[in-house]
Amino acid sequence: MTRQIISPGKNDSSFLLELKNVNVIRSGKKILDSVSLSIEQGEHVAIIGPNGSGKSSLIKTFTKEYHPLASVDGLVLNIMGKGTWNVFELRKLLGIVSGDLQQTYCREVSVLDVVLSGFFSSIGIYYNHEVTPEMETRAREVLEFLEISHLADRLMSELSSGEARRVLIGRALVHDPEALILDEPTTSLDLRALHSFRESVRKIADSGKSVILVTHALEDIIPEINRVILIKDGKILKDGKKDEVLTDANLSELFSLPVKVLEKGDYYQAFI
Repeated sequence: MTRQIISPGKNDSSFLLELKNVNVIRSGKKILDSVSLSIEQGEHVAIIGPNGSGKSSLIKTFTKEYHPLASVDGLVLNIMGKGTWNVFELRKLLGIVSGDLQQTYCREVSVLDVVLSGFFSSIGIYYNHEVTPEMETRAREVLEFLEISHLADRLMSELSSGEARRVLIGRALVHDPEALILDEPTTSLDLRALHSFRESVRKIADSGKSVILVTHALEDIIPEINRVILIKDGKILKDGKKDEVLTDANLSELFSLPVKVLEKGDYYQAFI
């Protein structure tokens, strides 16, 4: 199995995602405040912030779950160079894995059906879903790519947290999206599962697909990620090269307490 199973960009626009002067209000509170950023196709980025900083809201804005306010400053929300997307088309461009999604899938559904459900943006396979031989072939290719083919007939309720998280990566990848978005992906993973998860994500990044990691933990940042965005109180605090952004001063400002950053090998850790 070659690494080219997951192919990079299908659009001439250099930007995968682009925001300019984006504001989002939920329940009367501004959760994104004049956010401007762009991510190129094939770029690997980590978005880091404390709980409630707006990092998950940023992803929900990209996926059209949250809608920005109109702005006199010239609102721009472009995805693959387009400002308007059908939400179902958009889901095929951005493959998303989150801890919440794993809780939804903790049920009597087979691993193969979970991966296939990515074609339909559903929770499992239903009577109105027509699964073609090509879809099943693709699903099995993705399972092989992630080195979990042996789990195809197992139920999600029988899997460890680490195994289940890799299956959800398969679901996100099955329709060959432009980017894999990981929202707090390592919650509840033990050390062995964390290692396996990282290796899977590194393999995906190496294939040419964009990886966008949303986290509060520096340990989640794989070596292939070389750009880091810090977000606090709904605003971009810092945005730049990993080694320039991940400093004691920047992380201390981000988390509002003294933080010491340690680089060990190709990974980073933060200590209080």
